[in-house]
Amino acid sequence: MHDGLVKVAPTLQQCVVDRNEDIGRAGRDALIGIYRGMVRSRCLDEKIEELLEQGFSITQHSAVGQEATPIATCAALSASDYVMPYHRGWAWAIGRGMQPGPILAELMGKATGYCKGKGGPHLASFEHGVLGRSGIQGAHISIAAGVGLSAKMRGSGQVVACFFGNGASNTGSFHEGLNLAAVWRAPVVFVCENNLYALYSTLEETTSVSQIAYRAAGYGMTGYIVDGNDAILVHHVARKAIEDARAGAGPTLIEAMTYRWSGHTALDRQHYGGYRPKDEVDEWKRRCPIKRLGGELTELRLATEDELEGIWTAAREEMAAAAQLAIESPYPAPQDYSRDIYAV
Repeated sequence: MHDGLVKVAPTLQQCVVDRNEDIGRAGRDALIGIYRGMVRSRCLDEKIEELLEQGFSITQHSAVGQEATPIATCAALSASDYVMPYHRGWAWAIGRGMQPGPILAELMGKATGYCKGKGGPHLASFEHGVLGRSGIQGAHISIAAGVGLSAKMRGSGQVVACFFGNGASNTGSFHEGLNLAAVWRAPVVFVCENNLYALYSTLEETTSVSQIAYRAAGYGMTGYIVDGNDAILVHHVARKAIEDARAGAGPTLIEAMTYRWSGHTALDRQHYGGYRPKDEVDEWKRRCPIKRLGGELTELRLATEDELEGIWTAAREEMAAAAQLAIESPYPAPQDYSRDIYAV
């Protein structure tokens, strides 16, 4: 029996960044690459919205407004690392080098898609280290712990980046996954994109803590709270967590504070009003992560306005071509639907 208060080790870390030093460490090419990835993700989401309005059937959870966290995190990974993605948008796919043509084709169930049209929104590409989007909320979090254990046991030096939303932090798989990853000291970086809502419910209505990262302390791992719309800061923190994981320090929980501009899905048209106040949406739109990074690049003379506009032009042209490829691609032949299925 011990007298007095129980002291809990403070695992929530402050993100102290020398911005100029960190920008120099990342390098111009990397920052331009992050900007290009964010623009391409935004343009892909906009193209999907356009296709939906034209009557095409596509499962969509828009990531407009949330591009910085997945793109900047993926930019800190090595080519051999893994990504366990979730349902919000396709920025993680763009960040891992997957191409918009096969992405759109897969979303439309076409044979030229990454899973030959049989995965739909449950995208996977072993070539890019993307292990597949789960159909169950939060289920991939515990799977990520197992993938991390595999990498550790094989001594491969690989790291797993596991993305999920704040709603998933209330599932059993979240707590099981973080606990196991911590026990095993598995090389996993858990990235929670906290956009303040779980479908239509606020964080306060569904979650026992005011910040998801506070839960890191319960599992003895480091936690960070970062501005998820600040691509440079996200890249800095993700790189630190990835380096620690690769060095054997175990998992990290990163909570990136961000916001989705659109509804939860294409069926949720409440961009304003309803469960989200118009003033709130407008305020977050003023914090656009792409505009923010673009402003820093021009201010630091790492890019010109013309160069950035050229990135937008190229991305829009790329998405138009990708949509055309997907529309014109054939569906799988009937006999192909039963192929690529393996039983153990």
